[in-house]
Amino acid sequence: MTTGLGRFDVVVVGSGGAGMTAALTAAHRGLSVAVTEKADWFGGSTARSGGGIWVPGNEVLRQAGVRDSPEQARAYLAYVAGDGVPAERQHALLEHGPAMLALVRASTPVDFAWVPNYSDYYPEAPGGLAQGRSIEPLPLDGRILGGELAHLGPPYLPAPNGVTITQAEYRWISLGPRHPRAVLASAQVIARLARTRLLRRRTLTMGQALAAGLRAGLMAKDVPVWLGTPMTGLHREDGRVAGVQVTRDGRPALVRASRGVVLAAGGFERNEQMRARYQRQPIGTEWTTGAAGNTGDAIAAGEAAGAALDLMDDAWWGPSIPLPGGPFFCLAERSLPGCILVNGGGQRFVNESAPYVDAVHAMYEGHSPSVPHIPAWLIADQRYRDRYVFAGLPPRRPLPRRWYQSGAVHRAPDLAGLAARIGIDAAALAKTVARFNEFAQAGRDEDFGRGDSAYDRYYGDPRQRPNPNLAPVSRPPFYAIKIVPGDLGTKGGLRTDERARVLRHDGTPIPGLYAAGNASAAVMGHSYAGAGATIAPAMTFGYIAALDLAARPDGTN
Repeated sequence: MTTGLGRFDVVVVGSGGAGMTAALTAAHRGLSVAVTEKADWFGGSTARSGGGIWVPGNEVLRQAGVRDSPEQARAYLAYVAGDGVPAERQHALLEHGPAMLALVRASTPVDFAWVPNYSDYYPEAPGGLAQGRSIEPLPLDGRILGGELAHLGPPYLPAPNGVTITQAEYRWISLGPRHPRAVLASAQVIARLARTRLLRRRTLTMGQALAAGLRAGLMAKDVPVWLGTPMTGLHREDGRVAGVQVTRDGRPALVRASRGVVLAAGGFERNEQMRARYQRQPIGTEWTTGAAGNTGDAIAAGEAAGAALDLMDDAWWGPSIPLPGGPFFCLAERSLPGCILVNGGGQRFVNESAPYVDAVHAMYEGHSPSVPHIPAWLIADQRYRDRYVFAGLPPRRPLPRRWYQSGAVHRAPDLAGLAARIGIDAAALAKTVARFNEFAQAGRDEDFGRGDSAYDRYYGDPRQRPNPNLAPVSRPPFYAIKIVPGDLGTKGGLRTDERARVLRHDGTPIPGLYAAGNASAAVMGHSYAGAGATIAPAMTFGYIAALDLAARPDGTN
């Protein structure tokens, strides 16, 4: 027997950034709204993320003095998204993004700051900004949630002993004690920890702060978020989506929606069958950092209702280390001087400092049985380990024995021994390293242009001259770190329009059905504009969906 859980104007499926922003906007517009969440915690992949938001022209950037223009933003997004993404969707993101952020700032306790000089991922492209358009949440006291704090989804990398860092601090801390700014950033982190303990706070940063702030905003508007309530299907009446079938307290239940449903339940990165069906091999669920509940439920429900799908072969890729405790998503590690990335033939194949989506695209495009690019190998020397933080470990600290035992890391006194350990040709690796070392000495990567872009240099070492991304790989012992195609989540999903309406194959909207976030095909196409270009569109199209629902009291769209 199906239990009725009530009737609302809007039902939102998923409590990540997209879902909570949709619910917040709907409530702000005076609509009754409920959020259903499959997991026993809220926040989805947003709570696990860096919390960055890429929204050109927003008020935080203007207050920080970032110079931009609508024409630049349009040109840049068109370059990034390409011809496969309708211009109307691109324009909707740019038009509504600033207003979405203004609503979040006004309706929640979370505020934001510009991440200084975190470059757009293609700053040299038309409209790109080397100073960057990315903002991040300011540290937030989690006590504002009261008992609900216990239900906040865990971060991707748990903070040891309450230590929290911001994205801006991470850039410098990755350099270890080598740079004065790194020492200053570390002092800021220590001071924050001391204040947290003295005042008995629960300080949250990055995606934790964003998810907590959005949840606090919903609490202030009395919006229920039903945890442990997975969606089992969509409810339809008179040809339109009019609710959600769920399981609540172990029993089937129906939540009715008089105006419509917003699907914001994430991608399908944790669904082995869907990944095998739609994506290139080798692929699996063990390399993703996406939330555990992201098994494509909303995508499957939308497809069953007649929706078309797009971009199912793609993801928000990133080179990752398959550590025993789970994958580590590499950011600064690839860009810092003293390392190179090679394939199974011992050859470089990509600019190591390239945007992470591009680096994995290169892995897949070059992969073959004769010269495998999966796994690839990050080759580094002892100077690299003595100088820089690696996968969260301070410089000079020995890498854990379990990393070696798992095969994720290898070490040898010379390159020939290292090549033997990872099964690649020693002569080829030696030739590759020798050629790279010549580039490093000259300060110019003639093969892949590493260090030419402002984005490359963001995670470089400013004290390394003449190129902050290049240093010889020459001081033994040498390390080989296994690199696989990890991801932050999948990119493909339900086809939507500029109003976030879910579309059929013929381009007509399914009445009453909307989608945002990774449940929908990405407005970024196969690329990635900059840090926060996952969460920002998710939140913006959640906002747009709620605006459209608020404008249609008869439930038609």
